This record gives sequence, C-alpha cells and structure tokens, in this order.
Amino acid sequence: MNPHKTYTVNEAQKKLEHYCAYQERCHKDVRLKLRAMNMIPEAIDVIMVHLIQHNFLNEERFAKAFVSGKFRIKKWGKNRLVRELKFREISKYSIDTALKEIDLDDYYKTLDELTLKRIAQVNEKNSYKKKKKVADYLLYRGWESHLVYEKLNEYLKT
Repeated sequence: MNPHKTYTVNEAQKKLEHYCAYQERCHKDVRLKLRAMNMIPEAIDVIMVHLIQHNFLNEERFAKAFVSGKFRIKKWGKNRLVRELKFREISKYSIDTALKEIDLDDYYKTLDELTLKRIAQVNEKNSYKKKKKVADYLLYRGWESHLVYEKLNEYLKT
C-alpha cells in the first residue's frame, strides 16, 4: 500500500485554494506545499497560475500583511523585515511597497518604547555593557544601527 496520498490537479487546486484563503501565503510557501504533496512540476505551474489569476496568491498583498503583522506584534525593525521577506523570495518592488505602509511616527515611537523597556530589563551596572546588551537586542530585531545608537545616547549617558 502507498503511504503517500496522491492528488489530482483539481483536488490539489481546491486544497491550495483553502490553504491560501485561510492566511496570506507567499509563492515559496505554496510551491513547497505542492512539492510536499508530490505534485509534478507541470502541475505545480498550472496550480500556481490558477491561484494567481483567481487572486488567491498575491505577493504584494502578502508582503503588506507580513510587514504590518510583524511590525505591530513582534516589533521588528525594517532590516529584519527586509531580511525575512528576501528569504521568502519576495520581489524588491513588493518589499518597498510594504515598507511604505509603516507610519514613520509609529516606527519611531515603537523604537522608543522598545528601547526604554529593554533598558529597564537589563540588570547591568557597567553602563558600556548595558548599552551593548540593549543595542544587540535592538539590532537583532532589525532596527537600523544609526537609530539604535541615537536612542541609546539619548537615554544612557556613558
């Protein structure tokens, strides 16, 4: 008996329509899902075209949803957002369009809040070490280095 379920193109298409309708997906995720379903490359191409034509799959819409979600919920900076989108093979145009959706006032306000919160969490007597720990944390989250050091110089006098 074959342990792998096989799908017709129509079955796979319906399954992927539900997959894409449930949550925004990038092209890479959908291709991986189809490969995991053991679909042949010709069938994958047919299904991908169908999903794009019927607006189940839209790279720009995915990028905007991804950026707004990760910024609001995980408080990621632009560098991390760009890195993650590039990893998902999103086009530069879509990345730029999505980043323009972030309100600059919110962006700076979020960095401010994150910096103050992290400063309060770090228990370090040596001000240089404290500054480094806070900076490392913010840089890891993708905040631009010039903004990070500007904020740290504003709040931590060394």
